Amino acid sequence: MIPYYVVDAFAEKPFEGNPAGVCVLDDWLDDKLMQLIATENRLSETAFAVKTAPGSYLLRWFTPTSEIDLCGHATFGTSFVLFRFYEPEADVLRFHAPYKGYDLTCTRQEERIQMEFPRIAPQPIALSQQMVEAVGATPSEVLATERDLVLVYDDEETVNGIHPSMDKVAQLEHGLSVYVTAPSANWDYVARAFWPKIGIPEDPVCGSMQSALVPYWSERLGKRKLVCRQTSKRGGTVWCEDTGDAVLISGTGALYLQGQLL
Repeated sequence: MIPYYVVDAFAEKPFEGNPAGVCVLDDWLDDKLMQLIATENRLSETAFAVKTAPGSYLLRWFTPTSEIDLCGHATFGTSFVLFRFYEPEADVLRFHAPYKGYDLTCTRQEERIQMEFPRIAPQPIALSQQMVEAVGATPSEVLATERDLVLVYDDEETVNGIHPSMDKVAQLEHGLSVYVTAPSANWDYVARAFWPKIGIPEDPVCGSMQSALVPYWSERLGKRKLVCRQTSKRGGTVWCEDTGDAVLISGTGALYLQGQLL
């Protein structure tokens, strides 16, 4: 039997934020079995963690269709579970994600967990008509990282009202994911995240997108510390900081489920 948890990440109470599945293992399962578990769970991501030393773990993430290189909310969910049930005396957890060799750190704070993630500044690229047709609204700026596509809009109402064609988003040449973002009156910026290429129509609260969004908004707003509101149906708030070398991502969480996979 495998200990299994579901944590609502970046949530102030259950049924908000982004639910992440967490499996704590003694050793890796077969890759095919981990993929089948993630597919059966039908959450944006299921994380699998294997302890290597006190406070240190290997960490992998699977969407319903494939393994992914970097995931914020499921890292948050894993650290939430480990701090609560496995490492109650620890203040810091360290993860190595072997897919691309990322080293990630999670720190216990008073009410939040803070994650240190890579800083991946997006670069401007040309707007295509295919992008406009896929998302349904013309952005003021288009940026991209090696993995992600970022569409910037002038107002949060546009971002909140976007209803992309998931089939067309999945056909875009660039972007494993598509982020839409805009400045906000109540927060520093709002954002939404779409991942239909890997079986996730809209990710309720995406942590890893802050690796790309924080460098952009930090420079544009002239602020190191930022607050992002993800305006999906579930919604969630993420506190961020651009250190220049990394991106700090903080939030609260709620335990939804504790059980066992048979």
